[in-house]
Amino acid sequence: MSASRSSETADAVGPQEPEREGPGSDLLAALLDGMDAALCAFDADGVVTHWNREAERILGWSAAEAVGRRGFAGWAVRTADAEDVQRRLMAAMDTPGRQVHEFALVTKDGGRVLVRTQSAGVRGADGKPAGVYCAFSEVHAQIDLERSIALSEALLEDASWGVVLVDVDLRPAVVNAHAARALGSGRTALLGRPLGELLTQGVEELEGALQHVLAEGAPPAPVELWVTVRTAEGGRRRCWRCGFLRLASPLAEEPVPLGVGWLFQDITESRQADSDAAQMRFRTNQLHRAARAAGECDDPLEAATVHMEFALAGFADHALLDIATGDPPHLVRVASTPAGAAGPALPAPGSIPVRYAEGHPALQAMDRIGPVRASAPTNAPAGAAAAWAAARQWPDGTVHALCTVLRSRGRTLGVVTFLRGPSRPAFERPDAMYGEDVAAQVAAALDLAQVLAT
Repeated sequence: MSASRSSETADAVGPQEPEREGPGSDLLAALLDGMDAALCAFDADGVVTHWNREAERILGWSAAEAVGRRGFAGWAVRTADAEDVQRRLMAAMDTPGRQVHEFALVTKDGGRVLVRTQSAGVRGADGKPAGVYCAFSEVHAQIDLERSIALSEALLEDASWGVVLVDVDLRPAVVNAHAARALGSGRTALLGRPLGELLTQGVEELEGALQHVLAEGAPPAPVELWVTVRTAEGGRRRCWRCGFLRLASPLAEEPVPLGVGWLFQDITESRQADSDAAQMRFRTNQLHRAARAAGECDDPLEAATVHMEFALAGFADHALLDIATGDPPHLVRVASTPAGAAGPALPAPGSIPVRYAEGHPALQAMDRIGPVRASAPTNAPAGAAAAWAAARQWPDGTVHALCTVLRSRGRTLGVVTFLRGPSRPAFERPDAMYGEDVAAQVAAALDLAQVLAT
């Protein structure tokens, strides 16, 4: 607690004036006793005038025992160190700014405790030095505090992963540089904005996780979230490994939530590599299974459709098989997967060519002797995708196509076309390579069918 010098102690000028009681002195005592740091004050003669509860807690000396003593000699510091400690403390009275020192003080029970002090001079009403105030804390507690502050600053400045402090309204309150880059904006521009303005997909999952942390606490393990970040160039799909911490005020008697600490790391590349490896293993397995199943077919044309059927799994929604006949060659449909049914159907071979317009992707594949990818126009009016598919003689709902030429013994035998609906992404280069592998098996079966037919 705080207290003034005892009335029995006289200063160099004369007897001390009686302490004035009133709301002001009560407020000062409450403020001093409520401080987290220990505080004492000395007058110009080095006599202790104030001593708060934290000082009593650290050293064990009560305010009644401390106030009125001259310096720390003989009670709060060893006699051998007293002169040096007193000199360094009182030097702050004539030195501008704060002075920081470390001292070994003596507790009431005879123990020693290392403290770090911050002292500064006090001026009287006439502007002359009137004393010194000294705030001190145990060195280990001060170091712990400094480490916490240093950790916070490092996380918010130099961390190699994103750190975002989210308030209870689920809006960013503090964002570090790494997180700002990941979210595609400046650090200050992100503050206070709803997460829905930053992400186009995955925002519901992220907000759900934040709300759970506020209500229940941090999850026991990191969470992986797929999100699409809104950028000036369009959406950017990312996978983030996220950790969450509920932030509570250390100043309240009961935990008061201040928000959530959200830490995340971009693992898109590793997850994409894992996905690509899994996809390759699956497709390789499908090719192996298709080859074994096709080997049991008496009819080579049936074997060709078996390869198509196995290829559809996880790859496409429909497949069309057109063979080249005549001179000049034209394409005739010999197999297709009907809409709404699984597996290819085998209509009787016909002789009427498919009405493909000039520039059709299947005809381009024959001309280039390579795969051709095509997709319906994006951001087109309603019905444009249906008209696009109908113009190319493809089933309703088709928005992506991959046409792969069938080659065997240096001859073009036809085209196999794989089709995807709107729920699937467009065909990419790895898909075209897989389509070529399937087409090679289909072409070999068709070539055998033609040989047996002659």
